[in-house]
Amino acid sequence: MFRYLQPVDNLAPDIVRQRLIIEGFYTLDVDEVAIGRYFVELTSALGLRTYREPTIFSPSGQGRESNQGYDAFIPLIDSGISLYVWSQRRFLSVISFSCTHFNVERAVEVTRDFFGMTKLVHQEF
Repeated sequence: MFRYLQPVDNLAPDIVRQRLIIEGFYTLDVDEVAIGRYFVELTSALGLRTYREPTIFSPSGQGRESNQGYDAFIPLIDSGISLYVWSQRRFLSVISFSCTHFNVERAVEVTRDFFGMTKLVHQEF
């Protein structure tokens, strides 16, 4: 069950911070190429600018089999987006952090459609 995060005190109201987590089950065959395409599509759809290529890791058999998949990050001019993929469970988690505003509904739509998600939840905080 997904529990929503509790609101946090805004310790720096003068600093723009938008955070979004999207989690759910996907149907797409995910590999490094697909992850790269997802970051391009998502950042383009949201008007977010990157300054480097994504960094994509796979534990390649290290650790528990149930946790195999990918950890990825794309740096943005104004922060970054992390993606975590559990290949065996066909589950993913995307965490977007931006110092500029972006369209949450569009981020959810792009993620859902790109990965062919069958069930997802999201929370902005």
